[in-house]
Amino acid sequence: MSSSETEVQETPDPIADKTTIPHERTVAIVGRPNVGKSAIFNRLAGRRISIVHDQPGVTRDRIAAPCRMGKAPFTVIDTGGIGAALDDGFAGAVHAEADIAIETADLIVFTVDGQDGLSPIDFELAALLRKADRPVILAVNKIDEEKHEALSGEFAKLGFERSLSISAEHNRGFERLVAEIEFQLPEAREEGEEEEEIGSKPVHIAIVGRPNVGKSSMINALLGDERTIVSDVAGTTRDAVDVPFERGGQEYILIDTAGLRQRNKRDSTIEVFSAMRTERTIRRADICALVIDAAAGVTRQDMRIAQAVVEEGKPCVIVANKFDLYHPDAKRHDRLDILREDVGNGLFFLHYAPIVAASALHNENVDRLFREVEQVKHASRQEIGTGEFNRILHELFTINPPPSIKTRKYRRLKLLYATMARKDDTRPIPVPEFVMFVNDATLLPDSYARYLENKLREKLPMTGLPLQFKVKGREKK
Repeated sequence: MSSSETEVQETPDPIADKTTIPHERTVAIVGRPNVGKSAIFNRLAGRRISIVHDQPGVTRDRIAAPCRMGKAPFTVIDTGGIGAALDDGFAGAVHAEADIAIETADLIVFTVDGQDGLSPIDFELAALLRKADRPVILAVNKIDEEKHEALSGEFAKLGFERSLSISAEHNRGFERLVAEIEFQLPEAREEGEEEEEIGSKPVHIAIVGRPNVGKSSMINALLGDERTIVSDVAGTTRDAVDVPFERGGQEYILIDTAGLRQRNKRDSTIEVFSAMRTERTIRRADICALVIDAAAGVTRQDMRIAQAVVEEGKPCVIVANKFDLYHPDAKRHDRLDILREDVGNGLFFLHYAPIVAASALHNENVDRLFREVEQVKHASRQEIGTGEFNRILHELFTINPPPSIKTRKYRRLKLLYATMARKDDTRPIPVPEFVMFVNDATLLPDSYARYLENKLREKLPMTGLPLQFKVKGREKK
């Protein structure tokens, strides 16, 4: 049975209702816009994850990453700025994001701007945080040098016992900040304990697609939690947002990426940075979930993003979202057949990816994504003996011999030996690589390579996996 056929079956999922967010020691960074929360987050995470820009309100979603600067790791969460007078209607959603982070965090780093001084919003936030029943560390940011220390004095009016002067831009005061965070956090679990509970490395799933196809809605439906901001304004997600959670004993990290537009339609520097980050996210992911709008059909931009997935050699699952709007008056079975045909024609070069027909809005069939991911993961670990693999290939060469190609004279590709390896076997979903030793590598035309790939897929469990050939010619004497 092909992967496209298995997609349509609606068998019960034994772990569908066991999705939970793993408990971790978490620290939420909150504050009004443009006080340097994302810069602090990047310092604690040890790499540039959140986009840092002097435009207020750039960070809209909660972004989580581990901090390993202290004796034991903890998770740090960057939130959208509270109290922003944003011009695009997201102030309420950003405020809600921060409220959720406050509710779920073990400790709060309340960030203020030492250069700007106190503002009415700071006082409002201080009152809100005192009611949160969480330990709070007041971080007076932008105290870039010792002579600026006096500026932090006025923030004592906020009434917090623990206050530190720091500078995210100049990496000043962060050892003290981490030490204070560790002192306030609950005790860490023993190293290795979490891995024993989870049982395997987390699978990084990049949710990619063009703007406004429902990527953030899909993550929210999967989690049952409004973790990412959902809006009908294209380009709401600007950062690559890492969302860790556990499902059925397997740990995952969903990466909600900024929607990729055509390069000539990126109308701001922030959008350019977001697109670059999305492209890097595809590279670091273990598997990509390409979300398309089933109702709109496959577009040129869908094809460009799919091509990026193929070029990076990534396993993939195609999620056809908004399936409820796709030929809604037809029978479901007929709709699925038409969908497979439409998507297969539009993304013919991504033929190895199984298709999931879903609706994030109605929470329809979204869990199917994880069943497909687990099938791809299982397929990537299947072993095939070298002898069996060579027998299959020689059989394919016999049934349909390679064409004769004229060099100085007509010559034909000859298979000497073949074996299967895996690229980066340490990853949760390693990509198989087939190494063929032949008489002359230049005698393998693309059409014959496609023939071998198609036939191997019929004989081997390769669901969702790219099939990569490495051809080595015999050394000339």
